[in-house]
Amino acid sequence: MTAFPEHRLPQRPFYLASQSPRRKQLLQLIGLKFHILPSAVDEDACAETDPVRHAETLALAKAMDVARGVTEGIVVGADTIVVLDGNILGKPVDAADAARMLKRLSGRIHQVYTGFAIVCQPEGRSVTGHEMTRVHFRHLQEWEIQSYVATGSPMDKAGAYGIQDQSALFADRIEGCFYNVVGFPLTKFYLTLLKFWDETCRE
Repeated sequence: MTAFPEHRLPQRPFYLASQSPRRKQLLQLIGLKFHILPSAVDEDACAETDPVRHAETLALAKAMDVARGVTEGIVVGADTIVVLDGNILGKPVDAADAARMLKRLSGRIHQVYTGFAIVCQPEGRSVTGHEMTRVHFRHLQEWEIQSYVATGSPMDKAGAYGIQDQSALFADRIEGCFYNVVGFPLTKFYLTLLKFWDETCRE
């Protein structure tokens, strides 16, 4: 069972250029069948400071990196960032850094951007898109921050939290796509994929 209309779905293999278990679970949620081929792109090498360009640039770089090794198929790349006061918060380097990030987010509204890219092989055509969601954190107690950091969950997540884990208790308001905060904007991706396939790659 898939959320995609079978007659509209590209009849080619799908590849996810990511090892993220969250993106894997989200794409499985809508019934998409795909192979995982992680990219070797260094996320820290991106110097772009504009959130949209940063997220979309990295997503496309990841997809293109994997697409170079794919003869035929649809390659999907993605990148999620957390933005506070115009500053991009990446993944924490250690537990102390994670705690600092969470203290900055406490009691504040921040934005979560996910950029995604779709590359169609062998045509080499591509499209990028993004989604933005506003997330409000309630005021966090020090012990809450330290307890969460001690779980190790923040270490592989932008902004040092994952809305789908214990830190779900931190956010008291969300404006926009919830799945975007988890790591992949399903509806935006779905609509972009169908339009892209119909307009540029359908034989």
